[in-house]
Amino acid sequence: MRFIDITKLKITAGKGGDGVVAFRRELYAAKGGPSGGDGGRGGNIIFIGDSGINTLLDLRKSKEIIAENGKNGGTKNMHGRKGVNTYVRVPLGTIIRDNKTQNILGDIVKDKQAIIIAAGGIGGRGNARFASATNRVPKICEKGMPGQHFEIICELKLLANAGLVGLPNAGKSTLLGAISASTPTVADYPFTTLNPHLGVVRVDKNHNFVMADLPGLIAGASLGKGLGLQFLRHIERCRVLIHMIDISDKTQDHFLNYQLIMNELENYNKDLAKKPHLIVANKIDLPDAAANLKKITAQIKLPIIAISAKKRLNLQVLIKEIANAIKKEQLQRVNDDENEQHIVYEYLKKEEILQIIITKITNIQWTVTGKTIEVIYQKNPLNNYHNILLFKIKLQDLGVYDQLRKQGIKKGDHIKIFDYDMIWEEE
Repeated sequence: MRFIDITKLKITAGKGGDGVVAFRRELYAAKGGPSGGDGGRGGNIIFIGDSGINTLLDLRKSKEIIAENGKNGGTKNMHGRKGVNTYVRVPLGTIIRDNKTQNILGDIVKDKQAIIIAAGGIGGRGNARFASATNRVPKICEKGMPGQHFEIICELKLLANAGLVGLPNAGKSTLLGAISASTPTVADYPFTTLNPHLGVVRVDKNHNFVMADLPGLIAGASLGKGLGLQFLRHIERCRVLIHMIDISDKTQDHFLNYQLIMNELENYNKDLAKKPHLIVANKIDLPDAAANLKKITAQIKLPIIAISAKKRLNLQVLIKEIANAIKKEQLQRVNDDENEQHIVYEYLKKEEILQIIITKITNIQWTVTGKTIEVIYQKNPLNNYHNILLFKIKLQDLGVYDQLRKQGIKKGDHIKIFDYDMIWEEE
């Protein structure tokens, strides 16, 4: 299957249904009161983590995802049905960003985890909601609000306990194939691994871990050379790094190669170089490997596990060392969480900041725009006298008229608010 780890698409939640103006017309119900129902809320777009999906390929086929609109209200105080939610299943490790602001809208890390990425619009109120002691026969209603709309970027960062890093042809794919059921492509040329592979490694009867074989690094990977950024993105979610070195070639400076990889990790993200990592010397079965191993051990001054992935030498020792490193990292993370005082952030619906923009176009023409005015305009259908009156009252309450007076509006001047034209009548 083709591996897709980043894709862009548009999502639009459902519009809220419109409220309606209606009155009771039953037999023997003289002067029936208002009975216009509310519109239903628009459908949400909800992303769900699915452990059975490994790529974003299905999303690549979808240019746009649209949720169902809420239904309009009806007579006899019948409210419109809510729009059906649209569910989008994505692999674990998917980050959803707003392409315009680059803000993270969601981070899917657990199976069946559900996050509302785009919320449906609120339904408009019917005229039954506006009845009061002073207005028993209201003839006003509201339109439903549009649903949230985003152009999003979905980015997949693999979730694995251990990640294999190293130069191309270090033997990472061979090792993954030898200790798990994964069958990555193996060949004797650079960048055999073009897409990440995951394999489940069995430690014993009750324990296993997930290992990722990722494309090889080269100098300048943190600047985007080779498969650089595509590769480094996935290392961020690995708990432990397995740094593989091809120890067989006597013409290579193995210590320099080790430093190159560590520098690329640090240049991309300083935290990557701080991750727990094991150093593995591969191809120990070849003639010059023993001498090279002795030399690099003295230079690095860190424990090195010598193996042959192809001949399956010392693989059980390596598996136990990786399992111990993962267990140690997990315990450390738990202790850190217990000792650290966490601030709990909650998503709260904040009140909209008033945004009213008054612009003088010509000597007699003005425009009133802004997010606040747009919301009022969207909610109030200007199709009858009562709604127009309510719209004008809301403008007055917001201080729009006072601002126009301060800016020198004169009698007879035209005020354009989106598609609605008004004439100023005060002296």
